[in-house]
Amino acid sequence: MDPILKTDNLTIRFGGHTAVSGVNFEMPARQLKSIIGPNGAGKTTFFNLLSGELKPSAGEVYFKGQPITGMSAVARTRLGLGRSFQITNVFPNLTVLENVRLAVQSKEKIRYQMFRHFVRYQYLMDEAEKLIEMVLLQGREYAIASQLSHGEKRKLEIAMLLALDTEVLLLDEPTAGMSLEEVPAILDVIRKIKQTGEKTILLIEHKMDMILDLSDSIMVLFNGKLLADASPKEIMDNEMVQNAYLGGLYDENAVES
Repeated sequence: MDPILKTDNLTIRFGGHTAVSGVNFEMPARQLKSIIGPNGAGKTTFFNLLSGELKPSAGEVYFKGQPITGMSAVARTRLGLGRSFQITNVFPNLTVLENVRLAVQSKEKIRYQMFRHFVRYQYLMDEAEKLIEMVLLQGREYAIASQLSHGEKRKLEIAMLLALDTEVLLLDEPTAGMSLEEVPAILDVIRKIKQTGEKTILLIEHKMDMILDLSDSIMVLFNGKLLADASPKEIMDNEMVQNAYLGGLYDENAVES
């Protein structure tokens, strides 16, 4: 089966520094792959290249076999490649339901009609409610977005990303900034999305227990280069990975982007 997302010799330089160096990467469809690596490994920069927020110095990005290297971040999202927590159309003064409904409406390309009440579009409301349940925000439909907890806002952002019918979810440290009490809920959301078998998830995270529990495979970046890409067990047993930095892998500060 052809990979849904692929890079060929992907490279970016900032002055004399090469942040991502010749990365050849393949993402199987409907799997969850985690990216790990120590500080300065190039994880977030790699994400920025995939999502279109940065343009590479060399190399190509492919989505479903088609080159997308020259596409903007917005164009890539419309194509089905979406990055979480970068969405700008979250309205803080609207409810959870209104935010998700507007995202669904955007996907359906329905323009605002002054003399037609939104309840006439009941199917939009139904779809929004399904997505709210998917991200475990049921019961919070009428909460104002600005009043949500940090963890709830993350859930809302994921719901809005799903509303855009995104096939590949790029989740950059989804538990960052959360309290310990909020982390299990966001893990349940990611696990629930994975279990549908409909989405492909690429995840940057530094909580190793979470990575080992959720991942089908793990990709290791080190000094901007792809060090290894294999199953969780193979990664943990990989002598090259151990020699590079495994001794500090369980130190949260050692594996942040």
